[in-house]
Amino acid sequence: MFILPQKDSGTPTTSPGSVSTQGLHSNHGDGLEREGSGKPDQKPLKLYGVGDPTAMFSSDSPYLSSRGSIIKWFWDSAEEGYRTYHMDEYDEDENPSGIINLGTSENKLCFDLLSRRLSQSDMLRVEPSLLQYPDWRGHLFLREEVARFLSFYCKSPAPLKPENVVVLNGCASLFSALATVLCEVGEAFLIPAPYYGAITQHVYLYGNVRLVCVYLDSEVTGLETRPFQLTVEKLEMALKGANSEGVKVKGLILINPQNPLGDVYSPGELQEYLKFAKRQKKGVPGKNKFGNPGLDRGPSGFLIHCHPTLGDAFDLPAKLSPPHDLPSRHELHVMVDEVYMLSVFEESVGYHSVLSLERLPDPQRTHMMWATSKDFGMSGLRFGTLYTENQDVATAVSSLCRYHGLSGLVQYQMAQLLRDRDWINQVYLPENHARLKAAHTYVSEELRALGIPFVSRGAGFFIWVDLRKYLPAATFEEEMLLWRRFLDNKVLLSFGQAFECKEPGWFRLVFSDKTHRLRLGMQRVRRVLEGKSQVAEDAPSC
Repeated sequence: MFILPQKDSGTPTTSPGSVSTQGLHSNHGDGLEREGSGKPDQKPLKLYGVGDPTAMFSSDSPYLSSRGSIIKWFWDSAEEGYRTYHMDEYDEDENPSGIINLGTSENKLCFDLLSRRLSQSDMLRVEPSLLQYPDWRGHLFLREEVARFLSFYCKSPAPLKPENVVVLNGCASLFSALATVLCEVGEAFLIPAPYYGAITQHVYLYGNVRLVCVYLDSEVTGLETRPFQLTVEKLEMALKGANSEGVKVKGLILINPQNPLGDVYSPGELQEYLKFAKRQKKGVPGKNKFGNPGLDRGPSGFLIHCHPTLGDAFDLPAKLSPPHDLPSRHELHVMVDEVYMLSVFEESVGYHSVLSLERLPDPQRTHMMWATSKDFGMSGLRFGTLYTENQDVATAVSSLCRYHGLSGLVQYQMAQLLRDRDWINQVYLPENHARLKAAHTYVSEELRALGIPFVSRGAGFFIWVDLRKYLPAATFEEEMLLWRRFLDNKVLLSFGQAFECKEPGWFRLVFSDKTHRLRLGMQRVRRVLEGKSQVAEDAPSC
């Protein structure tokens, strides 16, 4: 993954959400394991960051447009480790010294189950309608099946409607399409960080939309808090900061379960985030002396002006504030990526889809996405779906499906798979969860044996690992050097800066692989870390 450059953001030392990392604790029931770590010095972290994906762009091609050159630059600067892996991929027989991939989030545990099911005779059907142009939203038979599937597994209060379903080739295309139809060029989405870094490309390449990072940190401040916890206060601070820089924020992206943290949001947390996205802006409670509901006094004594086009809250001198009615709500779209919703393997972790909520604060601006890439281990098949009650959004995204659609044959296979509730409930999900849990147990025990702290919530395919004590200095340059040392020792991990983590030294380690590859991969991880174990006694400050 490439690194997203950020503008420097102010870091007030006494404001809501301003925190310093003071080490992690293991007594709060949050899945965090901490052993043998020192206490780093306090150092405040940035509260937010406005992304500028092309800040480091420096090369042009005489054969490409400026846009084409930027797109090529994204390819050249991204996925270095993934491309290296594919040139030297581990194979037990043909390339036993090749690279073990513990960096790419794929489920490689259930190919035997999937191959048997996808090879059955009911999956093989060819008829004229499957070879012709479909409805760009997807064949009706598939959208009906998706609506029934999501109604059941998301536990929706009422049956979901097929007219609210759009199908296309994966969540990457969905992010791209939603960014293009919801935002003007240069506008932005809020996103809690660390986050799956490829979303930066998804929203930028077509739509030229940026991300405003809501920075989370590892500090545990009490019994009711957990590492990297998202709060409404942090969202408010990031939104206010982006507005102060003249950046129009149009939406909020939530990943649930979260990647790379594995966090699962409670129904109460989801409601809080959704209410934040809709609610009235602070400081604009009612009419001011002009009788304008969109104007009020800011902390500087100026009037807060909410522009009807830009929508940014900022201070203007009173004499410049226009005397007409202005909107007073955030009115942000909320995109909820639930691509790991069926990969919650710890029974004690209760998962709640956004579609399970009784009342959505703003149903016309709430959009849920899901795909088979993760939950069904089919990242190469490319199937994703959008559920939205907003027909304008559904129609606009559908228009882009002519570039991101699925073949009729794949649509038929997906409908057959999703309707086979007996196989999913009795065969696939129980075995998949058991294998995920066993793999997670093995890797977490290995990390404990090494005295390595980590965050894991019992969902997804990965563990968020704290390797700060292995950095001679708390810098991203040192983090990259450690990452390259792993790669030189033929094991691929994902480094924290690729997820916009602001504390150097965190890595994502994927455990959803076969036992023999996991064992070899962890042996190589151990070899690297034991070779550097005397570099630093304590975790460095961040």
